[in-house]
Amino acid sequence: MTVVEARPEPAEGFSVHLDNFTGPFDLLLQLISRHKMDITEVALSEVTEEFIAHIRAAGADWDLDQTSQFVVVAATLLDLKAARLLPSGDIEDPEDLALLEARDLLFARLLQYRAYKQVAAYLAATLLTQGRRYPRDVGIEARFARLLPEVTIPIGPDQFAGLAARALAPRKADVISLAHLHAPAVSVRDQAVIIVDRLRRQATMTFRALTGDAPDMITTVARFLALLELFREGAVAFEQLTPLGELTIRWTGTEAGELDISDEFDATAPETSA
Repeated sequence: MTVVEARPEPAEGFSVHLDNFTGPFDLLLQLISRHKMDITEVALSEVTEEFIAHIRAAGADWDLDQTSQFVVVAATLLDLKAARLLPSGDIEDPEDLALLEARDLLFARLLQYRAYKQVAAYLAATLLTQGRRYPRDVGIEARFARLLPEVTIPIGPDQFAGLAARALAPRKADVISLAHLHAPAVSVRDQAVIIVDRLRRQATMTFRALTGDAPDMITTVARFLALLELFREGAVAFEQLTPLGELTIRWTGTEAGELDISDEFDATAPETSA
């Protein structure tokens, strides 16, 4: 068996002393993960015994996190070693394939453990370095203070008093117009008469043309409702070649006579008592 040289280990770390390896436990994991050492050549029982002796030597100061990490990694190595000892050959049994997949999963967990270990070391070093930084809490140095421009106020006390008077003067209350709440009512029946007259004379018109002379939005809405009433009576037909395109209204009613337009939209809503 090949003896692998180990790197120097910190005093508080856990070292492994085997026939074919002596050094930090983390280095052993790196050699296995890089395929520089066969897992089958590692005596896990000796590793476990040395770790138990390491814990006992620490006494009451033993590290629970280090122990938990060792148990996880040792279990992973044990399963990995058991998977490597399986006979190789053609896979005929699905259970054998499952075992090989489990071996790959265990190896991936080993790499994941190593990555977390490296990230934790980086974060610890960064926190140690940044923890020594402190914000500047002293005044500006004299040589830089001389470079600052002088503050000049071009107005005097009287002008300051005028500014204060304008700022403290009571402001006029905002007036909200209520004209839009008292807009004159528009009769849907009257607008229907206008639409019928125009369609009987021109047969076909667009909605834009029918509402182009509407003086306000409420009149446009009334003409739209009138068209719906005429459609319900079968007097008009709608054509729209494309979605959201131009709406064309075609007259399909009689050439003369009056139409019975409902006064549903013109009815006054009953007042409700407080």
